[in-house]
Amino acid sequence: MKLIIVIIKDHDADALTQALTEGDYRITRIASTGGFLRSGVVTILLGVEDNQVDSAIQLMRQKLGTSTEKKATLFVVPVQHFEQI
Repeated sequence: MKLIIVIIKDHDADALTQALTEGDYRITRIASTGGFLRSGVVTILLGVEDNQVDSAIQLMRQKLGTSTEKKATLFVVPVQHFEQI
């Protein structure tokens, strides 16, 4: 299992959140601030199986477009233990 951490600007977050939930990904959305001007950003957390990582990233690329402007920062980290209580 992997945890994908996505940091994205406020104005792009709604469309990405909608696309991920429509793609049957369960997400957690956290409002945060960051950057040079302390602008509004959103951190999105996705827990996915190893074989879903590439398809989740591909969905994000499709939704955010392929412009030269960077719209999101992604981290993919391994999850050693997962449990729902």
